[in-house]
Amino acid sequence: MLSADHRQALLQGKPVNLPVDKSNTVRVFISSTFTDMCMERDALLDKAYPEVQAFCQKLGLVFEVVDMRWGVPNTLTADHMSTELCLREIESCQRVSLGPTFIALVGSRYGYRPIPRVIEEKEFEVLLLKHSSDSGSCKLFLKDWFWKDENAVPPVYVLQPVTTHLPHYSDTSPGNRERHEKEVLAWSQVEERLAVLLRTAASWAADEGLIRKEAKHKYFKSVTEWEIDYGLRETRQGDVHCSVFIRDIPNIQDQCDGQQLHRFIDVTSDGSIDREAQELLTGLKAEIVGKCSKTLRVHQVRWPSGVLDTRSEAHDNYLQDLCQTFVRDMKQQIVRRVADRHEAQDEMGWLFEELSHHAALCQKKRSIFCGRAQLLTNICRSMELKNKGTHRPLVVYGPSGTGKTAVMSKLAEEVRKHLGDGTVVVTRLLGTSPLSSEIHTVLKSVCFQVCLAFRLKPPLMHVVNSYSELVQFFHRLLSAVSKKNKEPLVLIFDSLDQLSSTDGAHRLHWLPKECPVKVHLVVSTLPEECNILNILQGAIPSPECYFQVEALSCEHGQQVIAMLMATVRRKLTKQQQELILDSFKHCGQPLMLKLCFDEAKRWSSYVRDSELYVAKGTREAVRFLYVRLEKKHGRTFVSHALGYIACSRNGLSEAELKDILSLDDEVLGDIYQYWSPPNKDIIRLPPLLWTRLRYDIGEYLVERQADGFPVLHFYHRQFIEVAHEMYLPADEKVKRHTVLADFFKGTWSQGKRKTITLPQLKETLHADRKVTAQPLKFGDDVVNLRKLSELPYHLVNAGRIDELKQEVLGNMEWIACKMQATGMKSLLEDFYACTRQVDCPDVQLVQDALLLIWPTISFMENDIDQRVLYMEVLARLDFFKGSYPMIDELCQQCRRWCALCPDPIFTPLCGFFQPPGGPLRTTLTGFRKVFALPPHTPGPTGRSEAKLSSPADETVLDTADDTPRVVQTPGFISRKSQCLQSPIVVWRSATRISVMELSIDCTVLMAGSLDGMMIVWNLQDIEMIHTMTGHSGEVRCIKVIHNKTQAVSGSFDHTLRLWNLVTGKEIYSIPEDHSGYEHFALLQVDEATGVIYSVSGSQIKGWCLENGEPLFQLSGGNLDSTTHTAVMGSNNLILTVSTGATLCVWDQVKGTLQNTHHLPGLSTSIPVCILPLRSQEKVAVGFSDGVVAMVSLDGIYVTEKVNLSISFLVMSECEKWMVAGFGKYAQVFKLDTNTILKASAMDLEHGDRVHTAVISRDESSLITGSVDETIRVWSLSPDVKLMDSIEGMGVPITSLLLSENTLISASRSAYYLKIWNLGYDRQHNTVTPFHNRSMITGLAQDGNLVCFPKTGDSKKVVVWNSEEGVALRTLGAGSELRCLAVAERRKAVVCGLQSGSLLVFCARGWQELERRPPAEPGGGGAVQCLALSSREERLAAADCSSVRVYALGAAEPHPVLGQVLVTVTVPPRSVVSAVAVLADSSLLLGTDAGRLQLYSAGSPSPTALEPHDSRVTCLQTSHCERYAFSGCLGPVQRVWDLSTRRWQHQMFYKGAFFEGVVCAAFSQDDRYIYTGSQDRSIKVWDVQNGSLLALQYVYAGVTRIHSTADGMVASTRLGYVIRQRFMCPPVVDPSYDVLRGIKATCSVRSRVGKGSTAKGHGSRKTPKSPETRSPPQKPAPSRACSVL
Repeated sequence: MLSADHRQALLQGKPVNLPVDKSNTVRVFISSTFTDMCMERDALLDKAYPEVQAFCQKLGLVFEVVDMRWGVPNTLTADHMSTELCLREIESCQRVSLGPTFIALVGSRYGYRPIPRVIEEKEFEVLLLKHSSDSGSCKLFLKDWFWKDENAVPPVYVLQPVTTHLPHYSDTSPGNRERHEKEVLAWSQVEERLAVLLRTAASWAADEGLIRKEAKHKYFKSVTEWEIDYGLRETRQGDVHCSVFIRDIPNIQDQCDGQQLHRFIDVTSDGSIDREAQELLTGLKAEIVGKCSKTLRVHQVRWPSGVLDTRSEAHDNYLQDLCQTFVRDMKQQIVRRVADRHEAQDEMGWLFEELSHHAALCQKKRSIFCGRAQLLTNICRSMELKNKGTHRPLVVYGPSGTGKTAVMSKLAEEVRKHLGDGTVVVTRLLGTSPLSSEIHTVLKSVCFQVCLAFRLKPPLMHVVNSYSELVQFFHRLLSAVSKKNKEPLVLIFDSLDQLSSTDGAHRLHWLPKECPVKVHLVVSTLPEECNILNILQGAIPSPECYFQVEALSCEHGQQVIAMLMATVRRKLTKQQQELILDSFKHCGQPLMLKLCFDEAKRWSSYVRDSELYVAKGTREAVRFLYVRLEKKHGRTFVSHALGYIACSRNGLSEAELKDILSLDDEVLGDIYQYWSPPNKDIIRLPPLLWTRLRYDIGEYLVERQADGFPVLHFYHRQFIEVAHEMYLPADEKVKRHTVLADFFKGTWSQGKRKTITLPQLKETLHADRKVTAQPLKFGDDVVNLRKLSELPYHLVNAGRIDELKQEVLGNMEWIACKMQATGMKSLLEDFYACTRQVDCPDVQLVQDALLLIWPTISFMENDIDQRVLYMEVLARLDFFKGSYPMIDELCQQCRRWCALCPDPIFTPLCGFFQPPGGPLRTTLTGFRKVFALPPHTPGPTGRSEAKLSSPADETVLDTADDTPRVVQTPGFISRKSQCLQSPIVVWRSATRISVMELSIDCTVLMAGSLDGMMIVWNLQDIEMIHTMTGHSGEVRCIKVIHNKTQAVSGSFDHTLRLWNLVTGKEIYSIPEDHSGYEHFALLQVDEATGVIYSVSGSQIKGWCLENGEPLFQLSGGNLDSTTHTAVMGSNNLILTVSTGATLCVWDQVKGTLQNTHHLPGLSTSIPVCILPLRSQEKVAVGFSDGVVAMVSLDGIYVTEKVNLSISFLVMSECEKWMVAGFGKYAQVFKLDTNTILKASAMDLEHGDRVHTAVISRDESSLITGSVDETIRVWSLSPDVKLMDSIEGMGVPITSLLLSENTLISASRSAYYLKIWNLGYDRQHNTVTPFHNRSMITGLAQDGNLVCFPKTGDSKKVVVWNSEEGVALRTLGAGSELRCLAVAERRKAVVCGLQSGSLLVFCARGWQELERRPPAEPGGGGAVQCLALSSREERLAAADCSSVRVYALGAAEPHPVLGQVLVTVTVPPRSVVSAVAVLADSSLLLGTDAGRLQLYSAGSPSPTALEPHDSRVTCLQTSHCERYAFSGCLGPVQRVWDLSTRRWQHQMFYKGAFFEGVVCAAFSQDDRYIYTGSQDRSIKVWDVQNGSLLALQYVYAGVTRIHSTADGMVASTRLGYVIRQRFMCPPVVDPSYDVLRGIKATCSVRSRVGKGSTAKGHGSRKTPKSPETRSPPQKPAPSRACSVL
C-alpha cells in the first residue's frame, strides 16, 4: 500500500520511487529436472492447474504456470540461453505474481549442470592458468569455444552457440537427420570435456584463493539449483512465496533396474551413478529444508520389484495425492495474499494505480532524454510568461518516432523550475493504459487528481457517468483552481492521436481553448493523424502556441547511443559506432536510434563488420527486427504471435497468448515437425519457445493494463503498422481473429478436444489444448472482463456475425452482464461495430432500444437493477415479435428471466414503451442544475439546499425529472484529507428552453433557456460543445455568426452578449432595456458591415459588432408597442409596421427615417408578426384579423386572409413558400412577385394550437409543431398533404429547426430537446399509439378497446382498437365529454357530459342507445365522475349536487340504464372528486377537500371515514367488496375494511414528483392493489399487510388501470396500453429492496387490534392470515434514482 507521502507526490505529479505493486496475476514457475518429473508435470497440467485456475478466476485473478521443461527437445538450447531465461522468468513471477511464485519438484536427480555462458575476462584467464602447462590443446580448446568480447564492460568470454562449430546441431529436417545425430553426439562430448576442464580449473583456482568458492560453485551448479536459489529468495516483508515437493524413493539405487536408472538419478557417461551430483543434491535438499520447511511437502514412493509401474494403483494414488496437495497449498497461499491485498485497498486505489503507471512510464521515457534543451526552455518560458493571465494551450507536434513522448515526459519534470516547486503537474501519456485510452476515463482520472491535489470536492457519480457533464465539470474545475490563486496547475496530454475516437475525442470539444490564470495545458500530436493538428490550428490560431519536435542532430544521436550503451554496460568499436551514426544521418528520429541501439548492443567485438547491418529508416529497422526474429524462431511462430497481438483489441496477456498459440494448428504443426508432443492426449505450445521469443523482442513488447490485468502490446504504433504490413493481409487477419474468437468464446476449453494433424510426423491427434475456460462469469460475482472486451471484437472481424448475434448481441445475459460491468457505452460499441460492417436490421433495433433505455440506466450509477433492464427490453422489443428470430429469442430470454426472478416482478406481455426504429434519434438534455448538499439540510422548498464553496462544486446533469437523489462521493485518501463518508443529498432544478438557433451550415445548434443558460451542440455528432452561463434571465434571441466561431444573445436580464464559441467564453456584454421583448424581439447581425441590430418592442438599436459600442437608435415615425421590425440587409433598410397600417422605411446604416406609407384597407388591423422577403425587397406581415400581407417598400401590397389571428409566419429559403399559423391550423402560401395564393384548399390541421413550423431547404416538405404534442410532416409538391405524424415529445411543441433530415424540437415546457430522423426506415412502423392527452379514458378489461375524447374536439368520442392501432369509430356526444366508463359485460360505453346528461353507446354496433338527461334540468351541472360496481350491476354518476346509482341492464335490446336506485345529495360547498359503488348500491364518496363518506344501503345517514388531507383522486373497491382503496393528491393512501368502516393499512409514499394516485385496481383474487400515479409509475401493494411490493416507471401518466387473471392492463397518456403479468413469491426475500435506486420514502401503518396501530415499512414476508401484521422495519437505504 502506498504511503501518504507517496500518494501526495503522485497527486502533485512529482517524481517518486514507487514500490512495485502486484497485479491480478498468479504466475508460478515450475522447476524440475527433465526426465524424472515428466509424469508429475503431466499430472499437474491435467488435474491440478485447471482447478487452481478456476479458483483464481472466481477471485478475479489470472493463473499462469511457467514450465520451461515441457514439450522441448535439448536441441532448442543451442545458444546456451536456457538457464538465463529460466532465471528471468522466475524474477518475472516474483515481480508480478500476487500469490505464489515458485514451485519446485525435486526427486533423486540433481539435474543438468550447464557450462556458464559468460565468464568475466579476469576469471577466465585465471582458469586458463591451470591449463597453461598442458600441451596447449586444452587452452586452445577452451579458447575455441569461448571468444573474448571487448564490447562488454568489463570484457567477458562468451561461450559460442553450438551451431558455430556444429552447424547441423539444430537441423532436425529429415534430409539432414544423420548429420544432426552425429553433431548432437559430438556436442555431448565437447560439452563434457569443457565441463571437466572448467571444473578442474575452478577447483584449483578456489583452492589457490584465486577465485571465491561461490564463483567455483557455478561451474558445478545444476539448472535446478540455480532455479531453486532464485525461487527461494526472500521477497518483500520477508515472505517466501514458494512450495517445494520432494519425491523420495527409498533405496532407489538398489531398487531401480538399469534401463530406468538414468531417468531418475544422475549417471555418468558410462552409466554409473554420478556421486558428485548426488552429493550436490544432498546439499541442495538440506538448503531447501532450512529455507522453506513450512511449505515443504515430502512424498514417499515405493517401487515393488524395482520397476516403476505407471499403471499401478499406488502410482495413481501418489500422483493424485501430489495434485491435491499442490491445489491445497496454492489455494491457501492465494487466499492469504488476496486477504492482505483487500485490507490495503481503498476507494481511490484505481486512481493511484493510474498515476503510478504514468509516473513510472514518464521516468522511463526521460531517463535517456538527450538534446531538445532549447525546445524545453522555449515551452517553459512561454508558460512562465503567460502564468499571470488567460492564455491558449500549447501544442507540441512532430512525425512519429521523433521523441514527442520523451519531450513531454521531460517537460513534466522541468516545468517546476520555471513555475515553482509547488506546481501541480498532471501528466497523461495517452493510450498507454485502459484509463488513458478514452477521453471519458481520462477526464475522470484527471478531475479526481486535480480535486484531491487542490482539496476541492471531487465530481459526483452522476457527473462521472455522464461524459458531457464531466466535460463541463472539467472546464469549471480549471476555473476553480485558478480562483484559488495558489499553486499553478500544468496539464500535459501526450499523443492526442492515441485516444480512441469514442465521444468525439479527436474533435477536441473537451479541450479548453483558453486557460485561466495559473492553469496551463500542453498537448502533443502527430501532424496528420485524425486531422487533430488542423482542428487545433483552427481553434488556436496563434503561431506562438506551436512547438515542432524536429529530428535529433548527429551529435545528440552520438550522445544518446553512448548513454544507452552505458546503461547495459556495453560499448561499440569505432567502426560499429560509425555505422550506427551513418544510418542515423538518414533518419534522426529517437525511435530509429533506439532500434539501432537494440541491434548494436547484441554486437560483439569479434563480429565481422561485413556481418553487421543497420537500417536507414525506422520502418525498415522494424522490418529488420522482425526478419531477424523469424530467422531465429521461425516465420510461422513469429508472424502468428505478433499477428495475434496486433489483432487484439487491447493487447494480450502472456498466458492468453500461449493459450491462443496452443489453439493455432499452423503454429503447432510447424513446431512439432520433427518431434512428437510429450503427451499424445495434451498438445500445447512449449512455454520455452515463447520465453525465448519474448526475450529477443525485448522492450518492444510493453506491459499495459487492460480490464484489470497486465497485457502485452507493441512499444510504438510503427511496430503495429509493420506487423500488419508483413503478417496480416486480409485472409491472414481473418484467421487470426478466428482463433482469437475461439479462445475468448471458450470453444476448446474445459476438456474439449481439438483434432490436429502433424503432417511431417504423419500423426493425427485428438488432444486437449488445456486452454483457459471462458465463462461469462467466474462464480456469482466476478465478471470475465477480458471476454466481454475481446470476444465481440474478434467475432466481428472474423466475419462470424451469426455467432456474434447468438453469443453476444442477442444474449440478454451478455447484455446485462456487460452493462453492469462496463457500462452502456461499452456495450453499445459492440453493436456499433456490427452495424457498421453489415446491414442487420434486428441488431439495429436492439441497439436503438438500448439507446432509448440508456437514460434510465445512467441514473442508476453503478447499481443497475437488472429487473428494469429486462422489463424495458421486453416492453420495447415485443412490438417486433415474429419479425426477427434474434429479437424473438431476446424476448423469450427476458420472459424466462422474469419467470425465474425470485422477487416481485412485472413481466410485459406486449410492447408499451416507445419502440426503437422510429424517428426519434436521441434526446438532448443539460438544462438542469444539480447541487450537492449536506444531508438533512432543509431548504426553502422543503427539500435541501446549501451554498456551494466553488464553481467546481456545482455540476450539471442529465436527468429526466426534478428528483432529488442520494449519491455517494468517493472519499479522500489520506488522514489529512477530508473524507466524505455520508451520502450527499442532490437537488435538481430544471429550466425550460426558450429559443433555438442553427448556424448557417446547420451543423451547430445553440439553445437558450428561461434561466439564462445556453448550450452549444455539434449536430453532426450530437455532441455538446459548451455550456455557457452569464445571462440571469430568459434568453430570447440568439444568432450564430462568423462561421460558427461567435454568437450574439439577447436576454430578459437586459443585456446583449457576444460569445466566443471556440472557447465558450463571453467576449463582452451590452446593457440594454429589453422590457419590450414581451411584445416583439429581434436580433440580426450584418457580418459584412459589423452591425448588431437589436429590437425590443419599439426600441430599435444598432451596435458595433467588434467592440459593442452604440451606433444608432431609431426615433420618430410611428414606433409604438405594436411595432414589428424587419432588417432587410442587402439594401441597407429597416422596415417597421405599426398599428394603423403604417409602414416606415429607415436607413439601416444611419438609423434615419426615409419614408412613411399608410396601407389603405388595413388601418384597423394590428400587426402580430413580420418576415423580410429580401430577394424581393418586401416584407410579409401577419395581422390579428387573419390578414396576411406582402408589402413592398413603396407601400404597395397584396393580401390573403384566414379565419383566425395569425400567430407566426415562416418563409422558405428561396422565398417561394410561406406558412402562416393560426389557431390549430396552418396554411401554405405560394408567393411570386405580385401575388400571394393559398397552396391548399384545406387548412393543415392539428388537434390544438399550432405553435411553430419549418420548411425544408429543398422546399419539398413542411413540418409543423403543436400544443397537441405532435409533429406533422407535410409534402409541398405536387400537392400539400400529410405524410407523417410523429408522437413522443410529451409536451407542447414551441420550436422547430431542420437540418436536412434531422429535425430538432423544443418546448418552453421542457428542459430537453429531441432530435428526430425524418428519413427513418418506415418498415419498422409498429402499432400506432392512440392520441389522448386528457386524463379521460375508458378502457376495456382486456385492454383491446380504448375510448377517449378527440383531441381538439372534446364533444366527440374516439373508439380505438389498441391491438391494431386504428380508430374504429368517432362518436358524436353533442356536449363536452367529462368522464367515461366501459361496461364490458354490458357491451356498453357510458359517457358523462358537460350538459349533465349520461350518454350510452352500444359496444357492438356503436350506435347511441340512450341519452339520459339530468334529473333536474339545469340544476346538477356537469357529470363529475362515473363508477361501476365490480360486476357491473350498478353505475354511480356524480354531478355538482348529487350522486345517483343506476341499475344496469343488458345493452341490447333494452336500454342499459335502469331506474335510479339511490340518490345522495352532495353537501353544500363540497365537490365530489371520486366515487365507488357496490353491488348493493352502497356508495363511497370522496371530495376535493379530502373528506370520505360511506353511504351504506338502507342506512339513513352516511358514515364519515377518516379524511385525507388533500383532494381524493381515486376510490376503488375489491372484487369481493370487503375492501376499498382511497388515494389523494398527497402521499397517503389507505386500504379500508368496509365491514368495520376503518382503514386497515395506511401507506405513506413520498417521491419528488409524486402528486397522488390517479387510478387503482384490485387484483382479481384481491391480494394486491395496482395503482397508477402522477409520477408516471405503477405500484403494487400487498392488501394483507400494506407493503409496497413493486414499482415500475412507465414514462407517462397512467390514465386507467384494470386487473386481469394474472396481472393488470393500463392505458397511458402517450397512447400505449400496458399489459403485464405480475408474479410475487409466497415469501419475499428480506433483502429485497423495492426502492432500489429510487429516492423516495415509503412506510406503512397497519391496525393490529381494536383501536391500535403499528408502524412499519413494508413486510418482507407475506403473512399466512389476515390477522398477521408485519413488524416494524427500518426503511431500505435509498440510492441514486434510476427511473424517476
